[in-house]
Amino acid sequence: MTTAPVKLRQGRDLVEPELFDRLVDFCAKEYGLERLVAEQVQDQALALLYVMGTTKSGDTMAPSETVDPGWHTFMLHSPEYSQWCHEKFGYYLHHQPNSKVRTKGLMVDVVGRIKGAGFEVDEGLWGTAANCNPPTCCGDGPCC
Repeated sequence: MTTAPVKLRQGRDLVEPELFDRLVDFCAKEYGLERLVAEQVQDQALALLYVMGTTKSGDTMAPSETVDPGWHTFMLHSPEYSQWCHEKFGYYLHHQPNSKVRTKGLMVDVVGRIKGAGFEVDEGLWGTAANCNPPTCCGDGPCC
């Protein structure tokens, strides 16, 4: 007996397509990203936010430096972000920046939690891929 592969969730599916496109356009322009990269960043940020909000782990999870602009982008669309947080979690998920906690170990844990929630993860954006992604590799990879 064979089983069909499970389709992983995508962060982009957590918001309406029109909102996702607006967020991606803003992220691309504001942070100087190619549109395809901005799509990936925004998708990963949404998955992260969902996991953080539904598990109330905002104090133990953090975005990678590469994914963080996706969270900033959503927060800058404050009416939509606030409404989304209240609909999904019942509270406003605050951003408490602390770039000093972006260790490879934390990013691996965050990626594991996102995967555990059934989301597709682009490990290259988290610094957990085989090829390290400075600065999140913190000196323990070949390129740092």
